[in-house]
Amino acid sequence: MAAQRGDNGIDLWSDVAAAEVGQPQVAVIYRRRRSGNSGVDVQISRSYKENRLSLAPNKRISWNRALSTRGRTSIAISADAEHRHQLKQKEAKKKPKRALHNRKIPKPPDYGKERAYFKEVDSFELVEESPSPKNFGTWSMGIQSDQVIIPDVASRLGKWLISRQPTHSCGSSSSLIKILETPEVPIESTHGDVSKSSNEKTPVLISAQKSNIEALEMGDVSSDDLGKAITKLTLTSDSASVDGNHQDSFSMLLRFCKQSSPSTLLDVFSLYCDPNNIVKIGEGTYGEAFKAGGTVCKIVPFDGDLRVNGEVQKRASELLEEVVLSQTLNHLRGHDNNEYNACTTFIETIDLRVCQGAYDPMLIRAWEDWDGKHGSENDHPKEFPENQCYVVFVLAHGGQDLESFVLLNFDEARSSFVQITAALAVAEAAYEFEHRDLHWGNILLTRKNDARVQFTLEGRPMLAQTFGLTLSIIDFTLSRINTGESILFLDLSSDPLLFEGPKGDSQSETYRKMKEVTDECWEASCPKTNVLWLQYLVDILLLKKSYKRTSKEERELRSLKKRLNSYSSAREAITDAFFEELFVSVDEQKEAGGNN
Repeated sequence: MAAQRGDNGIDLWSDVAAAEVGQPQVAVIYRRRRSGNSGVDVQISRSYKENRLSLAPNKRISWNRALSTRGRTSIAISADAEHRHQLKQKEAKKKPKRALHNRKIPKPPDYGKERAYFKEVDSFELVEESPSPKNFGTWSMGIQSDQVIIPDVASRLGKWLISRQPTHSCGSSSSLIKILETPEVPIESTHGDVSKSSNEKTPVLISAQKSNIEALEMGDVSSDDLGKAITKLTLTSDSASVDGNHQDSFSMLLRFCKQSSPSTLLDVFSLYCDPNNIVKIGEGTYGEAFKAGGTVCKIVPFDGDLRVNGEVQKRASELLEEVVLSQTLNHLRGHDNNEYNACTTFIETIDLRVCQGAYDPMLIRAWEDWDGKHGSENDHPKEFPENQCYVVFVLAHGGQDLESFVLLNFDEARSSFVQITAALAVAEAAYEFEHRDLHWGNILLTRKNDARVQFTLEGRPMLAQTFGLTLSIIDFTLSRINTGESILFLDLSSDPLLFEGPKGDSQSETYRKMKEVTDECWEASCPKTNVLWLQYLVDILLLKKSYKRTSKEERELRSLKKRLNSYSSAREAITDAFFEELFVSVDEQKEAGGNN
């Protein structure tokens, strides 16, 4: 087809070709054809003819480069750039742009603080608990470890005398001085109804000559003469010998148990069940536990020459202290109408009896049945002689220990925790009480229909939600208490093995923390020890107990354990926000009942 010509007859394409001699022909790339007429060339206007040479670049861009660098995209944009700019100017005139500082630009939420908080809570130390803690004083399922001898009176005097040295950090021993100066109670004063003992003198730990006490208090005795000073102190007001003191403690123990002479084991068990139905349910280093009807009878031998499971038997004075402590906590149950501080969480002591004689055949049978099923770690009780003495603690049946009890959900877990915390707070306020051995074998649980349990703390009655669980705290072997007449405590410094348990074990770590916070001054009041056991229980609920719970509920427990660090007692801990919705005041309960 012939090429089109212009008005002057010149072939336009020939001119273009002549001007581009020696250069790549790119004009064909830009040739356009009309749709549906592929055989006819498009006519180009004069204005385009005049500017056509500008489309041929002086140097062709390499085709091997990316499309965006070849200019295809930029050409398309530049062809419409001026038109777009004009449109933007028109839009700007119609709608003026708002100032940037007046715009309300929503900021994205910042969860930095929350993330940091939960990261800190999640990383908070949770000490691993051993699968089956072995410690003396555990009466659940009979799993016990070796136990050292509980120190006698002389070791307590030694501890107190050492505390008088200037380098000792134990502090003032004024409380113990008062105990030493307290005259010994005549045996007749404890005769009669035990429930009236609050108005009588509680048996004191020790007594001494006042002149020796004053000399020691004034610092007249040097550290080199501490041993001589101990020998100068008399253990009774009438300068009786050590054997005489033991005999006096035995008589005091009889009087406190309202007995004139020891009973037999069979006589005691027969009061609560048919002897043929006695069942052993647990054992400890110092004794055995049997179920008798609706009660549990704990038998503890004392004052004998035969070693009990490799340990020297307890002395009458030590059993007297444990008896007094149990009866003192019993008063919190409201027997004396003491409503200023009251709770029912500490196991109820129904009866106390001093017995003498060999183990009854019915008890031997129950012991052997247990041994066949569980494998006893204790010596066979048939070895006890005919003159062996025992104290029998007749206790209410509190149920299963926390180690073997199955919790169903988070409500049951937190209900058990609030009941323990409230009980410790009440006992602290009433008697400066510290349990000092509140592992999961010393917490008993049972299911009841009671929806709430009442606590009275410093005159304020409160009801705690139980979610169907009732708790009992047992075993006060290591406990410390101030009865108002005497301070009962166990000098744990005489048992260094107690603090050498495995690292990472929650129970062993708690003993070591107690040693640190008390500075080994075990006679002094240090309610922080109760808080340490509360933290231990949080570890148990998180690491060792399986129940239905959410990650949010686990985080609540972790956060609670962290906050417990700031509390110095259970009385302070009970005010934590974790317990708020679990408590209902008695007045609110009455109002709710009235509205119904």
